[in-house]
Amino acid sequence: MSVKVLLAITQAFALTMSVAFLVYVVVIVVPYLRRKPAPVGDPAGFTWHFFVPCRDEQTVIRETVRYLRTTFRKAHVWVVDDDSEDRTARVVRMLWRRHGGYDPYLHLVPRTRPEARTGKGDALNAAYRSLNEWMGPDAPRDDVVVVVVDADGRPAPNCLEVCAAEHLFGDPGIGAVQLDVRMSNVETPPPSRNPVGRWFGLKLAQLQDLEFRTAIAAIQTSRGFTGTISMGGNGQFTRLTALDSIAGETAEPWRGSLLEDFELGVHLLTAGWRTGFTPDSHVAQEGLYSLRRFLVQRTRWGQGTMQCARYLRRIWDSPHVSTLGAAEMMYYLAQPWLQLLGSLLYPIPFILLVVSTAGDPAQMWTWFTGGAWILFAIYGSFGLLPFLVWGPIYQLKCLRSGNILRGVGLGFAYAAYIYTFYVTSWRALFRLVRGRNGWAKTRRNTEQAAGAKVALDA
Repeated sequence: MSVKVLLAITQAFALTMSVAFLVYVVVIVVPYLRRKPAPVGDPAGFTWHFFVPCRDEQTVIRETVRYLRTTFRKAHVWVVDDDSEDRTARVVRMLWRRHGGYDPYLHLVPRTRPEARTGKGDALNAAYRSLNEWMGPDAPRDDVVVVVVDADGRPAPNCLEVCAAEHLFGDPGIGAVQLDVRMSNVETPPPSRNPVGRWFGLKLAQLQDLEFRTAIAAIQTSRGFTGTISMGGNGQFTRLTALDSIAGETAEPWRGSLLEDFELGVHLLTAGWRTGFTPDSHVAQEGLYSLRRFLVQRTRWGQGTMQCARYLRRIWDSPHVSTLGAAEMMYYLAQPWLQLLGSLLYPIPFILLVVSTAGDPAQMWTWFTGGAWILFAIYGSFGLLPFLVWGPIYQLKCLRSGNILRGVGLGFAYAAYIYTFYVTSWRALFRLVRGRNGWAKTRRNTEQAAGAKVALDA
């Protein structure tokens, strides 16, 4: 292939990247930066029920239940023990017995195999059915809100008043609201004797915080214009009547995908409900220190996104989803497939350069003097800028720090972090092809630390 053809291909890539980046800034970054806090509402107008699915969570569940019961005293807490092999259920029962009596706001939903340990969605469905049984058939349901919180989750104290606002659950058309997500351990290094391991683990947790508080929050904000705000697995608020409308005869509002939170949002939107997102409150969770566990988690998320491709026709045909909204959702569902395609296509210009100059090294000089290196620089830059831009934004907006150089460094680290998704997309595809659709729980940092301590003590 001639150098001219190579230059033409590179120029086309560079132009495409440039336009894409400008659109990215206008559509996503600017609305995120311009957003202002919204008024709050009165949480007393609603009844709140926290669902906490647990599978071997004895290391964290005690403090989570205590936090929820002391912070939200009038809210009910439903702990689903998914046939844990540790003392999760025992810990909850001990908390249930307080001051010689029983806590009427704390409920344990025990599950046993073979029904148990089949996925987070099934555990949440068990809590939904238990709530229905507890309420009875004649209880009012319009003012009841279900809140999904991970076993290590810490919803901010203001989350109920924020979600009760007029533009959120104060609007009867809003079926679900997603909180902003933050990492609770961005300043706490992992308990490792290896200084490199401590540095890497802490940096990985910080990058997860950056991802959720900037890029994901900005994308969710922009989805407000397309009407396709998606749900997350932690800090997910859903109106009980909205769950009822999609539960069906089997009383299962959550379905079998490995990405049950996004799947729930699809069913709500196509059923005619609207969804909301608010960065005015948040839920805190542990960021992962281990790259291996991080890759396992993101592989599961990628595989779940691939599974949700079965809803493409449902989304496209729904009269409740606009054409722009359907396009946005379809683009999201295409992400792992685009990453697979990109991992094959992006190296092509560089491979062509090597091949075209291998037989005639003089062409390399022609390539440089012809200015093609500028096009490659643009090609590389616009492949990084959509990720790099979030480092300084995170530093200024989230950390309230003027250290721009550190922000730029975080931006480059975040770009490398994002490129791990090309690896997890391939892992997800291999699992999908091999029929490995089981739900694998991500181990907590506390579990890993406990295991390390036992090994050291031994």
